[in-house]
Amino acid sequence: MLQSTAYYIKMTDIRMIEPGKYNSSLAEALKKLPEFKKPEWVDFVKTGASKKRPNIDSDFWYKRAASILRQIYVKKVVGVERLRTRYGSRKGKGAKPAHFYKAGGKIIRKILQQADSAGLTEKVKAKHSGRQLTAKGKEFLENLAGEAK
Repeated sequence: MLQSTAYYIKMTDIRMIEPGKYNSSLAEALKKLPEFKKPEWVDFVKTGASKKRPNIDSDFWYKRAASILRQIYVKKVVGVERLRTRYGSRKGKGAKPAHFYKAGGKIIRKILQQADSAGLTEKVKAKHSGRQLTAKGKEFLENLAGEAK
């Protein structure tokens, strides 16, 4: 048996890292990119119809962008509608039964547009339309995974 790992290339898989830890390190890296700028209006809007108030986290934009990029890495091709469902939640309606609402699409679309302009993602028109990571985007995420490990 070979005891040495010199013959094997060790690649860090993003799925093996704890998502919260990885997303926070990716959010810090996205802050440094000039294409990812938090819009002025994001502090005043709710993230979906099921929410009562806007998000108060100052780093919300970068954390959501990191989470979206991780979802694209894991699922390969992801569209806005699938992400709206992913980030949606239940809304309590008092005496009526709770109902599921999708998240708002504007925040997700804007983050995907910023990722496109940074060269991390690209649009795909195939059986499943949506966004996928470019080679640059995949390399960016995997390099960060090596550091976050």
